Amino acid sequence: MFNADLLTSAKVQDFIKLATKKKLDALQVSTQLAKEFSNEERAAIMDYMALVPKFREKFGIENTAFLLCDKLALEQSTAQDIGRWKATLWECARQANDSADENTSENSNRRGSAPVVHDLCCGMGGDSFFLPKELTAIGVDLDENRLAMYRYNSCVMRGVPPESSNAHTILGDVREVAAHSNATSDAQHADYFTIDPARRAIEGENQRDLRNLTPTFEEVIEISKHYKGGMAKIPPGYPICEIPQGTEILYIGSRTDCRECLVLFGELAQNPDHVRAVMVDKIGNEIASWTFARDEKREVRNESEQSQYDHNYELEGRDRVYRTSSSESDLPLGGISKFIAEPAPVLLRSHLFGVVALAHDETTHLISPGIAYVTSEKPLPSPAFANYEILESSEISTGTVRAMLKSHDIGKLTLKLRGVKVDPDQEIKRLKPKGKNSATLFYTRLDGEKIAILANPVKEMSASAGMTSGGAAPKNL
Repeated sequence: MFNADLLTSAKVQDFIKLATKKKLDALQVSTQLAKEFSNEERAAIMDYMALVPKFREKFGIENTAFLLCDKLALEQSTAQDIGRWKATLWECARQANDSADENTSENSNRRGSAPVVHDLCCGMGGDSFFLPKELTAIGVDLDENRLAMYRYNSCVMRGVPPESSNAHTILGDVREVAAHSNATSDAQHADYFTIDPARRAIEGENQRDLRNLTPTFEEVIEISKHYKGGMAKIPPGYPICEIPQGTEILYIGSRTDCRECLVLFGELAQNPDHVRAVMVDKIGNEIASWTFARDEKREVRNESEQSQYDHNYELEGRDRVYRTSSSESDLPLGGISKFIAEPAPVLLRSHLFGVVALAHDETTHLISPGIAYVTSEKPLPSPAFANYEILESSEISTGTVRAMLKSHDIGKLTLKLRGVKVDPDQEIKRLKPKGKNSATLFYTRLDGEKIAILANPVKEMSASAGMTSGGAAPKNL
């Protein structure tokens, strides 16, 4: 059972600091706790201790600092890289409020002229941690434990002692709170909102139906009408065609993932009816971004098409899970060219990889419908794409692939999969590569038929750098 007073007590936190310093193992920790705490308290403290290094890393806080959370709240919270970058989106809100204050005093409220943001479904507070200091945040949730987390964590992240907390929270249904947000004399007043609808039906279990949000996305749209502007976090796989016109759609992630789709409403939508893909580093600095106008051709699909493109095989490998990936694009189909490339996950999820690729090389095309490997005559720009120069291709059969590896003296192999279901670790063992060279082996499809493509990674090059590459054309089936 969650116990905020217990976990935030000096006694518990001092014990955790000492146990960490002495590097006590689980048995030693349990033995020490049993001397002063009940079994229930001991279990709660040990569960919390497992989260301490995780939240310190996730939010980039000092290795002696404490936040208040449970496992689910931590999993659902926005990490520092995304949170810090999202903070830049609020600059327009601050400027708009400053301009309004110069012309009228009507926007002032009991908290002063600072813009007020409702953090709806606030959880432990991740979406408020990195808000600009000029904004006043109010956490709104139906769970009092989450609000306790929010109040405590808001103080820690601002460097304010928790006992002197003035963090504002509202216990209530976010839909009802939003309906009263434009009452300037009301304690619930706010100018803007941020919301992260619940996506889990059972604790610890991911919600498979992307449309099954609480509140629903349709309700989020209604909520947005009560504010000057705001942002809603939805799953990256949510159908774009269901997002209303007049909004801006952002896909945010790192070089290796796409973690968040963000819909901007009202004043925060600086590029209405556009889709933007953004890649950030570990501390929230923008690495690259791509923006294009929405295109109905990339959005409108019937249910069978949507099911095809959303389908992913889960492939259990040793100590990890491999996933294939697929997507629709407006790229034409064709045979194998000199290079094969993987789109960055944010471009894949935003369906922008096709237009980005064609802008650089008009020869770019897919080799099979619904599979997001692209091939071209020259490498595509980084970091939008990871490029590989093709050495050879063959049918997928153990003997044929072994012969291909042997002809190129390949001993170290990385296996990538899209559209083919095998266990990567077991497949590499079966191929028994022996040689002095390393390479990447793609198991994918060529116009629907399974194919193996052997390739070497191309050194990362920016869009402004030279992109020509020599070498003989690959041997294809």
